[in-house]
Amino acid sequence: MGLPQGIGSPSIYHAVIVIFLEFFAWGLLTAPTLVVLHKTFPKHTFLMNGLIQGVKGLLSFLSAPLIGALSDVWGRKSFLLLTVFFTCAPIPLMKISPWWYFAVISVSGVFAVTFSVVFAYVADITQEHERSMAYGLVSATFAASLVTSPAIGAYLGRVYGDSLVVVLATAIALLDICFILVAVPESLPEKMRPASWGAPISWEQADPFASLKKVGQDSIVLLICITVFLSYLPEAGQYSSFFLYLRQMMSFSPESVAAFIAVLGILSIVAQTIVLSLLMRSIGNKNTILLGLGFQILQLAWYGFGSEPWMMWAAGAVAAMSSITFPAVSALVSRTADADQQGVVQGMITGIRGLCNGLGPALYGFIFYIFHVELNEIPETQNDLADNVAVQHHSQQNAIIPGPPFLFGACSVLLALLVALFIPEHTNLNIRSGNWKKHCGGHGHPHSPQAPGEAKEPLLQDTNV
Repeated sequence: MGLPQGIGSPSIYHAVIVIFLEFFAWGLLTAPTLVVLHKTFPKHTFLMNGLIQGVKGLLSFLSAPLIGALSDVWGRKSFLLLTVFFTCAPIPLMKISPWWYFAVISVSGVFAVTFSVVFAYVADITQEHERSMAYGLVSATFAASLVTSPAIGAYLGRVYGDSLVVVLATAIALLDICFILVAVPESLPEKMRPASWGAPISWEQADPFASLKKVGQDSIVLLICITVFLSYLPEAGQYSSFFLYLRQMMSFSPESVAAFIAVLGILSIVAQTIVLSLLMRSIGNKNTILLGLGFQILQLAWYGFGSEPWMMWAAGAVAAMSSITFPAVSALVSRTADADQQGVVQGMITGIRGLCNGLGPALYGFIFYIFHVELNEIPETQNDLADNVAVQHHSQQNAIIPGPPFLFGACSVLLALLVALFIPEHTNLNIRSGNWKKHCGGHGHPHSPQAPGEAKEPLLQDTNV
C-alpha cells in the first residue's frame, strides 16, 4: 500500500515495541479517565462505563475476523498502522471534549484488535514450536506496560495536572504510529499476496460467529466452552469497572489505584509462569482449572462483600492466583485435541472470550445501575471528590452487599466450577472441521501449503484497559 519498507528484517521485537507503546499510552490515562468518567456521567457512572466498554468489546468481537482476513491480503503493516491509529485516536479528545472522547472510544472498538494483527505478524515470522514463547513475550510486554504506566500517570497528574498526562499519552501514541510507519517491516512476503488482491473476502472468513457454531458438535468441547463463558463473563465485566469501583466506592486515591494495578500485574505474571507450571506438574491440568475457578469465586465474593480497602488488596492477591484458569484451559484443549483440530477448538474459546468482552461490561454496568451504585453529584475539586467518596464509602459500608455485580460473578463462576467437574482429564476431541478450515484460511498464509498438523493460531481480542 505504498508504505515504507521498515528497518531490518521482521522480528518479534518490532511487535513487542508496538504493543508496549500503545498500552503504555493508555495506561498513563488510567487515573484521568476515571475522573473524567464520573464528571461526565455523574448520575449513571457505572452504567455508562459498562455501555461504553460493552459496545467497544462487541465491535472488536465482530470486526476481528474480517481485519484478520484482510491483513492476509493487504499485509500486516497496513493494519498495524490502522488499528493503533484508531485505538489511540480518542486520547487527545479527553481534554477537548469528554463526550466525544467516550463516543470515539466505543466506536474505536471496530479497530481495537491490535493483538489480533500482532499475533498474525508473529505467526508470519516464527516457526510453530517457537510461537508459544513468542506469544508469551508479547503478553508479558503488555503486562509490563501496565505495571508502570498507571503509577507514572497518577504521579504526573497530581504534580503537573491531567493535561500534561494527556499530552504525554498523545505523544507516545504518535511515536507508536511513527514507529510502525518508519521502522516496522512487512512480515507477509509480497510474493504471497498479489494473487489475492482481486480475490473477494468470503463471509465465512469474516463471520465472527463461525467458531461458536461448532460448539455443540462435541460434548467435551461444549463443557469447556460453557466453563469459559461462565468464568470469563464476570472477569470481563470486572476488568471494565473495578478500578472505577476502587476509586469511587473504596476511597482509593489515583496513586493507590496505580499501585493496585502494578501489584496485581506482577503477581499475575508470577502466577501464570512459576505457579502455573508447578501446579500443572503436581496436580494435573483439570485440577489446576478447578483450583483457578475456586480462587476466582473467592476473590469475586470478597470484592462483593468487602467494605474496606485492605479487603480489596487481599482479594487482589487472590485474583492473581485466579488468572491461572484460562492458560490451564488452553493447555487442556491443546493436549486433548488432535493436531489438525487445534485451530478449531482454540478459535471457539477465543470467540467466546471475545463475546464476553462485549457482554460482561454491559452486564456489570446494568447491575450497578439496578442497585443504585452511583455518585450523587459532580465533584468540582479534589477535596470535594474526597468528601463525596467518603460519604459514598460510608453508605456502602452499611450496605449488605457493597459490590452486587461481583457477587453475581461469583455465582456465575460457581456454575462454571460445577460444569468443569464433568470435563475429563484426558480425552480426544472430535470436531468436524471441513468448513472451519476454509474459515481459518483467512487467518494464516492462504497461498502457502500448510504442513500437516500445523495448528492455526486464532485471532485474539484486545484486553480492556
